[in-house]
Amino acid sequence: MERRLALVTGASAGIGAAFARILAGHGYDLALTARRADRLEKLADEIRLRSGVETLVVTADLAQAEGPGQILDHLAAHGRAVDFLVNNAGYGLPGVYAETSWSDQAAFLQVMLHAPCELAHKVLPGMVARRFGRIVNVASLAGLIPGAAGHTLYGATKSFLVKFSQSLHLESRDEGVHVSALCPGFTYSEFHDVNGTRDRVRASTPAWAWMGADEVAAAGYEAVEANRAVCVPGAPNKAAAAFAKLIPDEWGLAILAGQSQRFRQP
Repeated sequence: MERRLALVTGASAGIGAAFARILAGHGYDLALTARRADRLEKLADEIRLRSGVETLVVTADLAQAEGPGQILDHLAAHGRAVDFLVNNAGYGLPGVYAETSWSDQAAFLQVMLHAPCELAHKVLPGMVARRFGRIVNVASLAGLIPGAAGHTLYGATKSFLVKFSQSLHLESRDEGVHVSALCPGFTYSEFHDVNGTRDRVRASTPAWAWMGADEVAAAGYEAVEANRAVCVPGAPNKAAAAFAKLIPDEWGLAILAGQSQRFRQP
């Protein structure tokens, strides 16, 4: 009998790779997608040998408008439909808004907003028809607290993913489809290497504020199985999210104004 298929974007490292291993451990076949084919192939081989599931590798650039469609067309050509979607692909774009190029910001929005929305829109009807589906949108604690200077659209896109997930959760909860937004804080991954802020962030953040990618992914899997609309993993992150709700926005902005230089690359 054919196993269910999980599609993980940004699967070559970090939270995406951790999700892939967890899903394979629960018996899902995998479709792994990212831009780095060599990393994907290595992960696919590891998971295939360890768990005995089918692993499909789809190299795609979600910064291109045709990327989501190419991924799903590839899976359809193999006779597969998506039962579990992890919208994990993402990155940070350093700098203040006026000093960045629009082409870079447009590509960022394509990856962070358009791609996850398109993938969810295209796989959701099949999930509803089969009366089974899981969608995890990897957002961030940044989407639950006031905006900060630098990386201007990052918190905004993550806030969008939280609201998007909440709405999909309400629309789909009676259709056998579970939708959750996963909102991690500081996570050990390659995220800060890619945007060049590793040294700055590590030097200014205590060790207790960090979580491992495996911990974050495990929390996300448990949350979507329990059909919780929003998951904030880790006690420090839960406390920060709760605090942000309690204080006036002006106070939150003042706090973030003082903290931005610690975490953001100018």
